[in-house]
Amino acid sequence: MSDKAVVTCALTGVLTNPKQHPVPVTPEQMAAAAKEAFDAGASVMHVHYRRQEDGMGHLPTWDPAVCGVITDAIREACPGVIINMSTGVMGPDVSAPVAAMPRVNPEIAACNAGTLNYLKTRRDGSWAWPPMVFDNPVSKVQEMLDAMRPLGAMPEFECFDTGIVRSVGLFVENGMAERPHYNFVMGVASGMPADPDLLPLLLKYIKPGSTWEVTAIGRADIWALHQRAAELGGALRTGVEDTFYLPDGERTTGNGQLIESIVQCARNAGRAIASPQEARAILKLRAA
Repeated sequence: MSDKAVVTCALTGVLTNPKQHPVPVTPEQMAAAAKEAFDAGASVMHVHYRRQEDGMGHLPTWDPAVCGVITDAIREACPGVIINMSTGVMGPDVSAPVAAMPRVNPEIAACNAGTLNYLKTRRDGSWAWPPMVFDNPVSKVQEMLDAMRPLGAMPEFECFDTGIVRSVGLFVENGMAERPHYNFVMGVASGMPADPDLLPLLLKYIKPGSTWEVTAIGRADIWALHQRAAELGGALRTGVEDTFYLPDGERTTGNGQLIESIVQCARNAGRAIASPQEARAILKLRAA
């Protein structure tokens, strides 16, 4: 991993309600949020796309036209920025994100690398939402990889537990992928905990020479994990998709403050921040 830290901003997430939280939805809001993060040091924008009809901004869209307008606005606001496209869908049909991908033309595309029981309980033990399966069988992973390949998009393998981390290695051995980039998703209640002590163990199970990062989901307690990721040489990611809380426990006003905080984690570890051009070289992405 490079001495320079590649920083990603997770701009908005998939379902967070803009009426309740500071998440951007419209192309103008997405571009402004991206610019704020870009100016703070983020060279990569992880983008979920939202519906644009009045009152529907809490719901996702895969409409290629909408996805394209939002992406164009972000690229215009942030010269040289790297687009990391979300692709996650429930169920076996991936035709919607696959159809949007050529219009977005991302340098990186998320690839959920395994299946997870997606669970959370309330304080009284009741389910926070009906238990659901986030299904990502190998056939679905292969379809996503097949859609990314013609565009030269790098798959970012999102790993929710240790078995999924090890599965990515099997994808490489099987020839499905050549050079994996791992994203350890930590903090989902039924997945890997956001525990800094777990991170060095996970690194034992990735393919040698691979790049990696952490998605830390939670409140102010996640910042110890971000600091450990910085110290161990990983790429860094945060944004209002992952948390609304700053290291001091205060609520963030938006993505800029979160990126400033994770940049400080890199500096605490003695690392500089990669420019978009440097990030492309570190991650071995296609040219801008």
